[in-house]
Amino acid sequence: MTCADQDLTIKQGKTFSKVIRWESAPLVYKAITAITKAGPVAVTAATHGLPDGWRAAIVSTTGMRQINSKNWPLRDADFHKITKVDANSFTVNDINSTEYDTYTSGGYVVYYTPVDLTGYTARMKIRDTVGGTLLTTLTTENSGIALDNTLKTITLTITATDTAALTWLSGVYDLELVSSGGVVTELLHGAVTV
Repeated sequence: MTCADQDLTIKQGKTFSKVIRWESAPLVYKAITAITKAGPVAVTAATHGLPDGWRAAIVSTTGMRQINSKNWPLRDADFHKITKVDANSFTVNDINSTEYDTYTSGGYVVYYTPVDLTGYTARMKIRDTVGGTLLTTLTTENSGIALDNTLKTITLTITATDTAALTWLSGVYDLELVSSGGVVTELLHGAVTV
């Protein structure tokens, strides 16, 4: 994944929490063996490998063609957040397939590879301008960033007490992940508004 631009809004006096998932090439393809006509739709794909909350797209099914992604190559809008049921099935809460045609066969669930977060640390610096005065720092060491390798999540957190004490109204940030070997990857950057 290349560095993405994503703006953040912090509400003063409220806990700020943002969950990020680090997706990487290549795309993973898992064969689908069943899809329900239900809301939410349930999909069976043996050993799918999806962490709970990951984004996935469905392509090339027969019968229930309405569920297939609209674009190839896939675009951001083709991906849906899944809820993992078990190692072989998941649901897609924002798809109600009750009015779709009946699934007959084939198709794949497609998703970007989750990055293994083992050995990583993370840091996020908020400055008044690019290269300017440092306003706030979140790190894995100061509990401002939590890495969960099971769910493959990076969670940014600023407590309500800390957001209430902020004296600045806007800035810019960059979020970096640092491997155990010292390789620094900028994952996100953008504007911050309080």
